[in-house]
Amino acid sequence: MTAKHRIIVGLSGGVDSAVTAWLLKQAGHEVVGIFMKNWEDDDESEYCSSRQDFLDAAAVADVIGIDMEHVNFAAEYKDRVFADFLREYQAGRTPNPDVLCNAEIKFKSFLDHAMRLGAERIATGHYARVRHDAASGLHQLLKGIDPAKDQSYFLHRLTQVQLARTCFPVGELHKTEVRRIAADIGLPNARKKDSTGICFIGERPFREFLHQYIAHRPGAIVDERGRTIGQHIGLSFYTLGQRQGLGIGGIKEKGAQRGGGEHQPWFVARKDLEHNTLHVVQGHDHAALLSRQVIAGQASWIAGQPPAPGAHAAKTRYRQADAPCQLLPGTAAPATPSAPFRLDFSAQAQWAVTPGQSAVLYDGDVCLGGGIIEAALP
Repeated sequence: MTAKHRIIVGLSGGVDSAVTAWLLKQAGHEVVGIFMKNWEDDDESEYCSSRQDFLDAAAVADVIGIDMEHVNFAAEYKDRVFADFLREYQAGRTPNPDVLCNAEIKFKSFLDHAMRLGAERIATGHYARVRHDAASGLHQLLKGIDPAKDQSYFLHRLTQVQLARTCFPVGELHKTEVRRIAADIGLPNARKKDSTGICFIGERPFREFLHQYIAHRPGAIVDERGRTIGQHIGLSFYTLGQRQGLGIGGIKEKGAQRGGGEHQPWFVARKDLEHNTLHVVQGHDHAALLSRQVIAGQASWIAGQPPAPGAHAAKTRYRQADAPCQLLPGTAAPATPSAPFRLDFSAQAQWAVTPGQSAVLYDGDVCLGGGIIEAALP
């Protein structure tokens, strides 16, 4: 990006977006910051960091020497992201609101607003990269240079139009370098810890937060032999592969030897909505937690069309290394690009594949797109 542009940066109050703005200004671009407020249901809560984040963003803008605007997308967030988030949990799935938030708010509402302000491009502090491929004429979404911080998984629903107008400067850096830059130039948030909470909602006790919107409906916790070994508080409050918070210990068979597998930890293996039953198994590597085929829907492909069937790599959750898979023939060239697709992980079964999460495909560092997991098969 050698030409000089008017670029509007989403300033979150964090160090990544702050360094993004500084790097762009250093490169000679006309930079304006925008702080997005997207949640206001409990502004006075101890868990709502919006006010402090705004103050941090304003302090950064002052140090860098750029103008900053405050915009409110709370209505859009509630309609396009949070309503879907609740529907998914009520249906027994585990959604990833960051994926939808990026597609609907940061790279739609924010992008549209920036264009109205005369921006040529927008920038955020995501650890990802955009590259224009001269041979195909398409924009590619690439993983960030820092493998520990790469966020391309959360950005896989972005379109060619969105990528053409977006840049991710810190995607070319490691996190340690970003913090070093922030400290060297005296940014007030150089040591601010990274946010790990739900997109725009902040870090808070999740079960307590969800209970404000979804009622408890207790039911039985059942092991693989059909024994009731506990009570759950409502299927919406659990996710596949969950180990903590089940409230059950090991079950020792009468006459069993000491040190046997009866004291292995329990994991959520299945949620039976029809009978309001939570099925659990013992042992991290239990067969019930492993899947070799994944069906995903609501497909979104970076190139606008699905990739060819055959060998690829994919993630079925964010904190996971790419796993070899096959995009099966017959699912890769559907009538519409958004049609469901199927992945075969026979070479490396996937652990606790969770409906509602995203299955994202890669070709090396290039993110191809993906879809929302609908089902997993043994």
